[in-house]
Amino acid sequence: MIIRKGIPGWLSWLPFGQVPSVTPDYVAQDLEQYLLIDVRTLREFNKSHIPGAISIPLHSLRHDRMNGLPTDKPILCICLSAHRSKPATRKFIKAGFNAMELKGGMLAWWKLDLPLEN
Repeated sequence: MIIRKGIPGWLSWLPFGQVPSVTPDYVAQDLEQYLLIDVRTLREFNKSHIPGAISIPLHSLRHDRMNGLPTDKPILCICLSAHRSKPATRKFIKAGFNAMELKGGMLAWWKLDLPLEN
C-alpha cells in the first residue's frame, strides 16, 4: 500500500488552506529580497503590478517556466486576493523552491498605497 503525504494533486489547485505568506508592508520594505511572481492574467498585470514583478499567469505555470527562474531568492507569489497565489505557491514548493504568497494579494497592496508600475 502506498501512502501519499501532503495534498493530493487535484486538491493542490484549490484556493483553500494555508501556505507560507508575508504581509505587503513587510515586502515593501525591501522588494529586492524576493523574486516577485505575479500569477494574475497578463491583462491584470499590465494594468498595475508591483515594481520588479514577473508575469507568469497561473494557467501557464509549468515546470519549463519554473526551471529557468533564479533560486537565490525566495519566490513571492502575487495575485488579486490571495486565491490564485495559494496553488501557485504550492506548485513552487513542490518543485523545490522556497516560496510564499503575498498575504491579501494586490488588494492589500493597493489598500496600503504601496509602490506600483503600470
